[in-house]
Amino acid sequence: MTHLWVRAEQRPNEDRVGLTPEGAKALLDAGIRVTVEESSVRAIPMQGYRDAGCEIAAENTWPDAPSDAIIFGLKELPEDGTPLPHKHIMFGHAFKGQHSGKALLERFKAGGGTLYDLEYLVDEAGRRVAAFGYWAGYAGAAVTLKAWAAQQRGDICGPVGVYPGKDALLSELGAELDASGADRPTAIVIGALGRVGTGAADLCEAMGVTVTKWDMAETASGGPFPEILNHDLFLNCIFARPGTPVFVPQSALDADRKLTAIGDVACDPDSDYNPVPVYDRATTWDAPALRVSEAPVLDVMAIDNLPSMLPAESSHDYAGQLLASLLTLSDLDAGVWGRADATFKHHMQDI
Repeated sequence: MTHLWVRAEQRPNEDRVGLTPEGAKALLDAGIRVTVEESSVRAIPMQGYRDAGCEIAAENTWPDAPSDAIIFGLKELPEDGTPLPHKHIMFGHAFKGQHSGKALLERFKAGGGTLYDLEYLVDEAGRRVAAFGYWAGYAGAAVTLKAWAAQQRGDICGPVGVYPGKDALLSELGAELDASGADRPTAIVIGALGRVGTGAADLCEAMGVTVTKWDMAETASGGPFPEILNHDLFLNCIFARPGTPVFVPQSALDADRKLTAIGDVACDPDSDYNPVPVYDRATTWDAPALRVSEAPVLDVMAIDNLPSMLPAESSHDYAGQLLASLLTLSDLDAGVWGRADATFKHHMQDI
């Protein structure tokens, strides 16, 4: 029997989950065994999984799961160097030249396990079957606006946290923008036709921010893109890959510009293809904005688990998208799983 083991997330500020109790019940009805670890932070209460009939395991016991269990989580594992013998479903961040990815793949090589990277679960046309993109864009635009509002006070953005829902986020952000005493800023979103860009643009428009929406057609020239510097905010919603243009080069730091806040929602600072190479590390919930220039000021927001700010909404959205693929777990050699396995094996050739 196929056995799916839903692990507790071990990263700070990570309350999301990729399977809801309703989804778990559907898997059980399809003959798939489901174990869910206890979690002290998960946004969806444990009782729903118990009521669905899932087996319940202690928090963080996945290393001792049966060898045939498929371990399902979202964000990274503890970086303890231990071999990984299981099949894992997760965001590995290891296939796009990330410098930390090699260590993860070496752990899979040592243990003989497999990574089914959630970012590379694609249909026959190469489209991702599930993504947190909308809520990443939504939350990323919100934090970038917070950074801009803090600049109006002569400050830098303070810590951010989890919200019970988007209405609470909108209420708090609106109050901050009103208190700044400044007119609403202008923003440019690159990748505006995608999930991430749609979420970012929706948040901006909900806050009364005028948005310029760019996508592939507007960036096909490869740059440079001086128009970006003529907006207060730039929101990058395009994931880094070979051939991605540079949108804000190092030279922009000293340029005459209106731009004072960048939201790199895609957030791949250690990728060889980073399209916003004015910064070199992700920001955090405690310190959301990295000041990369003082005169003129420029802050970068690059939190890499933004949907966790709205964990309940983003979990239900993502889990609903992914469920159809999870229902096919009994055949790992075909469909999305077969394609993900081929991607993993291709990248393992260099390890």
